[in-house]
Amino acid sequence: MRTELTEIAFDKELSQGAFSAINVCLRLQPSEKIVIITDNECLEIAAALDAEIKKVGSQSVFFILEDLTSRPMVNMPQQVLNELETAQVSIFCARAKTGELGSRMQMSDVVNRKRIRHGHMVNINKQIMLEGMRADFLAVDALSQRLVEIARVSKTCHVKSKAGTDMIAQFSPDLKWLKTSGIISPDKWGNLPGGEIFTSPGRVDGIFVIDGVVGDYLCEKYGSLEESPLTVEMVNSRIVAMRCDNKELLDEFNLYTHTDENSDRAGEFAIGTNIAVTKVIGHILQDEKIPGVHIAYGHPYSEHTGANWVSKTHIDCVSATVDIWLDNKLVLTEGKFVF
Repeated sequence: MRTELTEIAFDKELSQGAFSAINVCLRLQPSEKIVIITDNECLEIAAALDAEIKKVGSQSVFFILEDLTSRPMVNMPQQVLNELETAQVSIFCARAKTGELGSRMQMSDVVNRKRIRHGHMVNINKQIMLEGMRADFLAVDALSQRLVEIARVSKTCHVKSKAGTDMIAQFSPDLKWLKTSGIISPDKWGNLPGGEIFTSPGRVDGIFVIDGVVGDYLCEKYGSLEESPLTVEMVNSRIVAMRCDNKELLDEFNLYTHTDENSDRAGEFAIGTNIAVTKVIGHILQDEKIPGVHIAYGHPYSEHTGANWVSKTHIDCVSATVDIWLDNKLVLTEGKFVF
């Protein structure tokens, strides 16, 4: 028998974050259709979101992935893709499994083509709902807008940290900066919680000490890297060397970033702007929004940034506490914005 979200009990502490997701970030309207894609591990959060949708009065369709396919899934179920074709809003609220990035990219292909306001809550959990999703997203949006205006006229970004990060990113006028502050528009779907600006860099050179987290399925496996940072050396955006005391992580990260010819290439350069996030918790969805820098190796979101290359992988990597200069202007120091 099909489980209904209204049958799932949920902690009322989730309601504030769920309200923000539906009413502030996605701005769901009664006349719109929303699709929720969830799984057995995230049912409680999906139920909290559904309760807010019911208050708005919108048409809603939801899917529990395990009801449709085996996990890890190779392809996004066709029923999901079909419903997305006629939706204005959607949410992916589920855990990432090894090898599922391709199926999520199938979903995002429809989201991009149909200009759906999509909230991506991959690996969402209760802690994130009570922290990052309780941000004042209007304030985060205003901060992000001021920062992206500075970034769009900057030629370089210098990033340093006490942990040893020392790298310079160069930007191309042909590659767009985007803002995903949590206020989601048809122009670009966004993660929830939101709070970042990003581009595809022209090139990145130097040392990047990943003492926060790495993304995709590796994040759940390894969590915070504070005790065993992963150090990456880049030349012209390519990884040329890496080291880490955790040999298992090193081997897995090396394998991941050599999946295809561009998996080792810095495809995304981002600055986190969610000022409600103050510490690394070991979950990429929230940790990449911490005021600081993250780089993703692999797919450069070319459909949005204008990059002329692609990859079938994308792994975000977070440096926990950094100083950032855009051109010669200090904009972040010790986790605090100073512009």
